[in-house]
Amino acid sequence: MSTVSREPFSFCAFAFYWFLKPDSPQTKNPLTLKKKPSDQSTSLTSPQSQLVRPIHLKFSRRLLHVRVAFNMDSGGIDSDGREFKNAEEMWREEVGEADPMKKSQWYSQGIAYWQGVEATVDGVMGGYENINVADIEASEAFLNTLLSERFPDAGRGQKLVALDCGSGIGRISKNLLIRYFNEVDLLEPVPHFLDAARTNLAPENLMVMENRAVNFFGVPLQWCIGHLSDDDFVSFFKRALVGLKTGGLFVLKENIARSGFVLDKEDKSVTRSHLYFKQLFKQCGLNVYKMKNQKGLPDGLFAVKMYALSAESPQRVGITRSAKMKLIRPGIIID
Repeated sequence: MSTVSREPFSFCAFAFYWFLKPDSPQTKNPLTLKKKPSDQSTSLTSPQSQLVRPIHLKFSRRLLHVRVAFNMDSGGIDSDGREFKNAEEMWREEVGEADPMKKSQWYSQGIAYWQGVEATVDGVMGGYENINVADIEASEAFLNTLLSERFPDAGRGQKLVALDCGSGIGRISKNLLIRYFNEVDLLEPVPHFLDAARTNLAPENLMVMENRAVNFFGVPLQWCIGHLSDDDFVSFFKRALVGLKTGGLFVLKENIARSGFVLDKEDKSVTRSHLYFKQLFKQCGLNVYKMKNQKGLPDGLFAVKMYALSAESPQRVGITRSAKMKLIRPGIIID
């Protein structure tokens, strides 16, 4: 068995685990970034009172149980070199079968790992800060394609709102999202990462607000979905679809295993193959609108793919651009 490279850059995305429970009174509100007039200072505010006050982040731990109804035949390995016959065997050992305590332990161990990571670009990218520019440039090219096709009225009165899941220190929000979206909500469970995000984003002439956004045009998820079990993967997307506006997209960027899966025992994450992802997308009721490979990464790392996912039927996804705009053009968000 050849040596498996450790997943080099995996954002902490256990925010998804808590995002599955939006109906709980303990569910935390995400941070919202808004572009502001140049004469205003950066502040932490409440949209209800508009008074400066600290943001208190709360999480809910109610579990959802959704069984994934497919059989993953391809085997996989873990970072210690152990082989598994299939994904079901691996998940049964890691999170149990309908065992809330064991699943909670899986997520707690993962969070503990990221709590020990330095809140810097190099820290959240696992020591690969040198690929930050290539990563952002590829993501920007992909995003530009999506925006031109799906939201041609952006910048002409149409306000776009995004939810940055597993936002970490705000690396992607700062370097990419806030330049294309009017508002960006940051969803992240590791407190010192959010503290760093506040600091990193303060010079960008932004307001950081406590707000509960209802509808999003884009939900980017980068290097983080691997922390979710298959059941919670499906649960997350089904719940998150409720908050996605007509024509909106999930934009998933992830490491890709050559086949099957690779389990990282240290940070409790799973790198899935392209086929594995496709089977999960089907269970979520999602179709691949566009897909692109990340270029410019050093040898020895996992391949990386970008997926734009839509709940529209494949026939509708494949129609011409002009017809598509008539069908999916979203309405204006009213403040």
